[in-house]
Amino acid sequence: MENYIENLNWRYATKKFDAEKSLSQEDVEKLQKSIQLSASSYGLQPYKVFVISDKETKEKLKAAAWNQSQLTDASHVFVFAGLKKLNEAYIDAYLENISKIREVQVQDLSGLKDMLTSNILGKTEEQQSVWAQKQAYIALGNLLSAAAHLKIDTCPMEGFDAQKFDEILGISGTNLSTAVIATAGYRSEADQLQHAKKVRKQEEELFHLI
Repeated sequence: MENYIENLNWRYATKKFDAEKSLSQEDVEKLQKSIQLSASSYGLQPYKVFVISDKETKEKLKAAAWNQSQLTDASHVFVFAGLKKLNEAYIDAYLENISKIREVQVQDLSGLKDMLTSNILGKTEEQQSVWAQKQAYIALGNLLSAAAHLKIDTCPMEGFDAQKFDEILGISGTNLSTAVIATAGYRSEADQLQHAKKVRKQEEELFHLI
């Protein structure tokens, strides 16, 4: 646990990446696994994640992110796209997966299906979209922590044109919409922020013990 805290202190939102350094495939797979294993409401994971290393695509994304250099200098770009709307077929597929993995009969999950149908499908389309994006942010948090553990630098970002990202990724007009992104790679020696002290609220201000 001590190492985990040290790694969180080590990480920061890297603004300047070393464009000459790339993540190994093994580390990319570890980061993907951290996202796959992330907590999500009911375990539904109402999002997809695009993992981009293609230089041409990153150049296009950079233009849609006000030319922020992280998009092209970082080794990889992780784009979290939330579902706009869930339907009964999505829930059924989730229950089928539970049935297969846990070796239970789908009909034994009828109570869970009723709850999910009521709680999720009972939301408006706008509420479902907001909820899905919140779940994507939870997965983003897992990515950032896992990257810090691997001493991989990241920069979570909201400064981009979501509609243009959707167009570039070919998801315009689909049931997906870009929610948040993170770049991942290795910090440049020229990035002065790496030497800045981390600024956070004091524990007594942040936590209220009851």
